[in-house]
Amino acid sequence: MFGLEALDLARIQFAFTVSFHIIFPALSIGMASFLAVLEGLWLKTNDSTYKDLYHFWLKIFAVFFGMGVVSGLVMAYEFGTNWSGFVDFAGAVTGPLLTYEVLTAFFIEAGFLGVMLFGWNRVGRGLHFLSTIMVAIGTLMSTFWILSSNSWMHTPAGYELIDGRVVPIHWLEVIFNPSFPFRWAHMTIAAYLSVAFLVGASAAWHLLRGNDNPAIRKMFSMAMWMALFVAPIQAFVGDAHGLNTLEHQPAKIAAIEGHWENPPGEATPLILFGLPDMEREETRFKVEIPVLGSLILTHSFTEQIPALKDFPKEDRPPAYVVFWSFRIMVALGLLMIAAGVWSLFLRWRHKLYETKAFLRLIMCMGPTGLIAILAGWFTTEVGRQPWIVYGLLRTKDGVANHSVTQLSITLVSFVVVYFAVFGIGTVYALRMIGKGPHTGEGDLTTQGGPGHDRHPKRPLSASDEGTEKAHSHDQLTGH
Repeated sequence: MFGLEALDLARIQFAFTVSFHIIFPALSIGMASFLAVLEGLWLKTNDSTYKDLYHFWLKIFAVFFGMGVVSGLVMAYEFGTNWSGFVDFAGAVTGPLLTYEVLTAFFIEAGFLGVMLFGWNRVGRGLHFLSTIMVAIGTLMSTFWILSSNSWMHTPAGYELIDGRVVPIHWLEVIFNPSFPFRWAHMTIAAYLSVAFLVGASAAWHLLRGNDNPAIRKMFSMAMWMALFVAPIQAFVGDAHGLNTLEHQPAKIAAIEGHWENPPGEATPLILFGLPDMEREETRFKVEIPVLGSLILTHSFTEQIPALKDFPKEDRPPAYVVFWSFRIMVALGLLMIAAGVWSLFLRWRHKLYETKAFLRLIMCMGPTGLIAILAGWFTTEVGRQPWIVYGLLRTKDGVANHSVTQLSITLVSFVVVYFAVFGIGTVYALRMIGKGPHTGEGDLTTQGGPGHDRHPKRPLSASDEGTEKAHSHDQLTGH
């Protein structure tokens, strides 16, 4: 297929499925915590605006959560079908970690999700709030175990090699491997920012259309506070993550920086833009700032960072990918910080909800959090190459023995099915967002029957058509 080998197709297939998958858990993580905050504020203030927002975003959360579960199941099977060499080598570590995710996070989510979605008028306020909190905790625990397993593949620790297989010796070292704390914090904050800008973009869209009500203003205000305070924190966490990567995966940092060699006595410049060329072993057409690379990465004016030529060619990551994916992530992060600062200025001028240029910017920034997450994951995973377990197992040794034809058929099938199923789900969620929150949505009752409103209890109920038809029928029949 297009001259690609089986290894290339296996990598493309996994990259495609994991890229689709990561979007929905990221939204679920951020939105579950957002819902917990909304319900907590409603219980504290008794302001019905927070309750209206809770019911509005709860339905959207249900859609994203469902698509995340479905897309995750596919990846679990992919490990066995396409990467049997990796499973045989490192399954004693990654298998238990993913099992812990099921036994803790998934069971918590499954136990409390039903109460969260359907129990609003069936259980007390305290129990329902507890259920929302537990679902939010469950999403964070899921992130914990998934990132622990993935981080171990980048910075393996707590193991011994016995008969060509990894055997865990110290589980705390396995779980809390050197890169895990930084990557878990970075991913969690990224999920929060992704939801903040999705919520902010939806509010901006409604404000631009003239749909101005307290609920719209409230969610726009909350999103901008999140951007103002959390986006700069993400920058500091990212810096700490970069320093950790420099210590444990120096070749990745060299590829990210497009840095090929260290002239004696010269500090490392920061290359802003350029075209890394793996064959010519140089970054062409580069625009650089002297010394700044050393200052950012080593916090020194003189210390050099490792260069790509310090590593054998077969151990170098593809710099042309990670160089640009990293810059996309950083550029979007800086844009988020700028948006937060602008929002503070407009808030001070009492023009936060009326400045159309700012509203248009935030509306366009709706997907930026998710794009930054994808760019960050490309940087991390492609930068690990040619290793599937860094320094221990090469990617080419972890792939299953499938033919090009088999992998081509499955890849095409995945592309068609994923775009159809998850495309429909995404459009459906966007339609729900387009309807916007309605005042008093949380006051609908569940008694049903003639003469009573009945709030739909299906989590995918995007419209009120059923309720409207019931009212029309009652008017026609005189009930």
